[in-house]
Amino acid sequence: MKVLVIGSGGREHSIVWKIAQSPLVSKIYCAPGNPGISELAECINISAEQTALLCEFAVKEKIDLTVVGPEAPLVEGIVDFFSKYELKVFGPDKKAAILEDSKVFSKCLLKKHNIPTADFQCFDDYQQARRYLSSKEAPIVVKADGLSKGKGVFVCKTNDEALQAIDSIMKDKVFGNAGNQVVIEECLRGEEVSLLAFTDGRNIVAMESSQDHKTVFDGDKGPNTGGMGAYSPVPIMTDELYLRIERDILVPTVHAMNREGRPYKGVIYIGLMITASGPMVLEFNVRFGDPEAQVILSRMKSDIIPIMLATITGELDKVDLDWYSQASVCVVMASGGYPGSYESGKQIIGLDLLKDQKDISVFHAGTKSEGGDIITNGGRVLNVVACGDGIEDAQRKVYEAVSKISFGGAHYRRDIANKAIT
Repeated sequence: MKVLVIGSGGREHSIVWKIAQSPLVSKIYCAPGNPGISELAECINISAEQTALLCEFAVKEKIDLTVVGPEAPLVEGIVDFFSKYELKVFGPDKKAAILEDSKVFSKCLLKKHNIPTADFQCFDDYQQARRYLSSKEAPIVVKADGLSKGKGVFVCKTNDEALQAIDSIMKDKVFGNAGNQVVIEECLRGEEVSLLAFTDGRNIVAMESSQDHKTVFDGDKGPNTGGMGAYSPVPIMTDELYLRIERDILVPTVHAMNREGRPYKGVIYIGLMITASGPMVLEFNVRFGDPEAQVILSRMKSDIIPIMLATITGELDKVDLDWYSQASVCVVMASGGYPGSYESGKQIIGLDLLKDQKDISVFHAGTKSEGGDIITNGGRVLNVVACGDGIEDAQRKVYEAVSKISFGGAHYRRDIANKAIT
């Protein structure tokens, strides 16, 4: 079968890498792709936002399955558009994608259906939001309502920081219309876990756990980024905790979306805080996490194609999902200055040293090819992933691999997965 993957980052590279292992697949296209993806798939010069052109390509090439990587096309309704042409596409439709598109919607859904989450208030008025903050005590969390590439959440240690966050989101419009509304919520304490699951709107199959490292500097310091690394599995995720999350959060969420007239099919990503009183929802994403996908897919033993097809057809109860026992760790190599301003166009050295190296994968996130060289072309540049016999072994391997790669201004965290080890 022919598969089209939409997107150009490290997540999409890992998805293409996993799909390429399926004996069911004869040809993979990726739009627009990147230099790393081009080694596994034919890259097509159509951006992820050009829905009509993507659909035209899928019809022309008789694509059997389209997999949407990033959230923006899902929110814009790419699944609805493709479905009109009877094309199979993996991901939620526009009505269901609101779960990530609007934090106001998702928080209200949680509250309405008694799914555990932090106490919160929503505001579309700048002055009201500021007045409300004056009545609360820090630490407190301020979130932009809409899509903001993982950077719209501010964990504020003081009320002044929270006021500055409100100013940035609602007054300065650093996230554009995504900041028309804000969510102000209590700051939960505990351990963060990312749990992804496949669902066909009726059946749910949870994946292995992972933990993202969102802030740019070691020790969880600095501003939020799109993610600086991840590891899987998370030691605190016992079988009992898995069952509790499925019972109290996953199943109620899928049922709640059905009751709201927004049936959900695809991958549902739940960001959780494991507190002293139990797991609570921090956020939803409507696609594979980035860089969580890189560590999770590296551990997935099953062929992903039958799972994706069963998710679309409503037959998820007929497939099994098996995992390798190995752990995996991902370190994101970023451009200096990210998530603020940074320079691109730096030559990347050392990629050839890691080709075909056992237990090591390098997924391209922000690169391009120029004159035979691979150069930087984004904030997050490379995702280096290692598998090992436990987290400590995988961590050692990944940092050995990272040490062999260099480019001007390269920055990466040196403490990815430390929490799992200590």
